[in-house]
Amino acid sequence: MTTAAVIVAAGRGLRAGGEIPKQYQALAGKPVLARSILAFTGHPEVTTVQVVINPEDAALFETLIEPHLTDHAVQICHGGAERSDSVLAGLRALDGARISHVLIHDAARPLIDAALISRVLTAMRATGAAAPALTVTDTLWQGTGDRVTGALDRTGLYRAQTPQGFALDAILSAHETSKDALTDDVQVGLAAGLDITIVAGNERNIKITEASDFNRAARFLGEHMDIRTGNGFDVHAFETGDHVVLCGIKIPHDHALKGHSDADVAMHAVTDAIYGALGQGDIGQWFPPSDPQWKGAASDVFLTHAVDLAAREGFTITHTDCTIICELPKIGPHAATMRANMAGLLRIDESRVSVKATTSEQLGFTGRKEGIAALATATLMKT
Repeated sequence: MTTAAVIVAAGRGLRAGGEIPKQYQALAGKPVLARSILAFTGHPEVTTVQVVINPEDAALFETLIEPHLTDHAVQICHGGAERSDSVLAGLRALDGARISHVLIHDAARPLIDAALISRVLTAMRATGAAAPALTVTDTLWQGTGDRVTGALDRTGLYRAQTPQGFALDAILSAHETSKDALTDDVQVGLAAGLDITIVAGNERNIKITEASDFNRAARFLGEHMDIRTGNGFDVHAFETGDHVVLCGIKIPHDHALKGHSDADVAMHAVTDAIYGALGQGDIGQWFPPSDPQWKGAASDVFLTHAVDLAAREGFTITHTDCTIICELPKIGPHAATMRANMAGLLRIDESRVSVKATTSEQLGFTGRKEGIAALATATLMKT
């Protein structure tokens, strides 16, 4: 049995609020959709992950999701106006790819875990189709407006979850023949006569629908959260030159900074802060100044290595703060450009990157204009 996951992520999710669709919004430092994808790419029995996105979201996927998928290959296709259209697009993209079974999952359920995926796979392997659900334990009322008009028997009622698993050819045929825009693949399967097994769901496997659901999901994640903070400090002296490089930006000045690489003191401090949070030493250990290959190197090489290392260890960089200490040059006119460049290299939103400057009130070597120092802090999180 070869199993693929189809992750449906083409909806707009307007009820959740925000300036971008909910699946691209951050949940505890990582986009909702990235969390859903990684749950399946990390499962040993899932061979392919097919993500169905809105064609208007291609840039969002590239900038917000792909940086979290460094070591994980996924396939992308475009969805339609209704959820059922998007599921059908994902299933058709898999057809002919030697996939025998499929798990269909809503991107808005980012807390899906490996144990639940395995339960669905086991039942699907035994019976042909399976889906997770939770029994209804609350009393159910009927009502009109704000008035109760009756009650329902909750016996035999379940709250449906995803992923829902099927033989690919069976659920593809069911979707192709369905004439209704159904919101659930079990409904589509039942209409086509499929026999579907219920497996135990998970209360954590919530669906992000309203804005308040982000807080609820974050509380669940907080039970298993690993937050790290690291500090970095660097100093470089001035030498003859006509510019300095700070946060990757060339700034005109009557001196340059002296160093084995480009002497980007600010980027070095941020890089060391990330290494520190990971317990992975500093730039000098990874890129020894005695090694001639780093002579004159752009410091984004070092920062990118630190960012990649954090991702490989399962951490998301949630915030960095860098303070540049110097009398000259003036940092203010360049701070916005520096911040934007750092955000791109760190693969996080600019709102999570701080670049600021201060003087030392003409005290010490920076006060005497002999060089520049930088202090940085980085916060990393693993959930």
